[in-house]
Amino acid sequence: MIRLAKPSIPEVAINNVREIFKSGDLVQGKYVKEFETALQKYLNTSNSIIVSSGTAALHLCLMALGIKEGDEVIVPAFTFPATANVIEIVGAVPVLVDISFNDYCLNVSRIISKITDKTKAIIPVHEFGQSADIEPIMQIARKYNLMIIEDAACALGTEYNGKKAGTFGNVGCYSFHPRKAITTGEGGLIVTDDRIIADKVRALRNHGISDTNDFTYAGLNYRMTDFQAAIGLAQMDNIEKAIENRIEMAHSYDKLLENCDYIRTPDILPIRRNIYQTYHILLDEIIDRDKLIVNLRDNGVQTNFGAHALHCLTYFREKYGYEDIDFPISKQAYKNGLALPLGDHLKNEDIKFIVEKLKMI
Repeated sequence: MIRLAKPSIPEVAINNVREIFKSGDLVQGKYVKEFETALQKYLNTSNSIIVSSGTAALHLCLMALGIKEGDEVIVPAFTFPATANVIEIVGAVPVLVDISFNDYCLNVSRIISKITDKTKAIIPVHEFGQSADIEPIMQIARKYNLMIIEDAACALGTEYNGKKAGTFGNVGCYSFHPRKAITTGEGGLIVTDDRIIADKVRALRNHGISDTNDFTYAGLNYRMTDFQAAIGLAQMDNIEKAIENRIEMAHSYDKLLENCDYIRTPDILPIRRNIYQTYHILLDEIIDRDKLIVNLRDNGVQTNFGAHALHCLTYFREKYGYEDIDFPISKQAYKNGLALPLGDHLKNEDIKFIVEKLKMI
């Protein structure tokens, strides 16, 4: 079976984990600090804070920015549910905006119509490793005095006009899930250039403990273990090589699929560097995507849908009364999108084999 994704863990990481287990220093040790420092340098940001998951990162940012019950936060209608779930958790309301087909990110032209006097923030998602059109979003945020929480869960290394995705807004959030560019199993990262926000996030991730060893907030336990950090740190030396390899594979897919009129491959956009956390194609509406997933699996290829149209999911549909037609582009991306295998575990022959099976539709 050609797997959708398979993490590549270097041997040095495994050896370091053994030493950590022997030491007994399992949580918030030296590797967490070293991993934070490496990420801070890579992203060129002032503060880098490691947490237990990408979802935890989003949750902590909402808390640190004071998003509360009655507030509204604008999010894309097409994303992994965690982006909106954390808004629900703090008692605020996720306000959905449809996406664009060219990047599967927020359609900038539809944001302003959703802003009200209750709107406090926008969460642009850099979907599949492609950057959202972030500078126009930042301009809207400045004009309407809104905060920006970048969901860069899929976008460590993604760039917009030479600047790393996740470093434009008030805060940026990343994930180290096994399908990401770097993995720690579970894990997340928050970056910000605002020292006050950073200090609050650091306290909130550790039960609300401040530098004076007093409990100044009602915090949570969102710390990362030291052995997870050791796994992530060991991958940092080769992150650019891994990303370039993914880009090369994506371009191989592009070339092999260019004459398939029933498949739309990812757009290559000016001033944006797509790291292809997911190689996401859009199938013609006449193709039954779910049957295709089963057919490809039976032929030795693991695939999956890309992300979710939130308004089509039971929780959001029932709570807010959405209809499937409310966000048509998000619905089509959800119903007709397909994620193909990508990663260091693939060889050129694997990509050719996958495309051959796709062409048998």
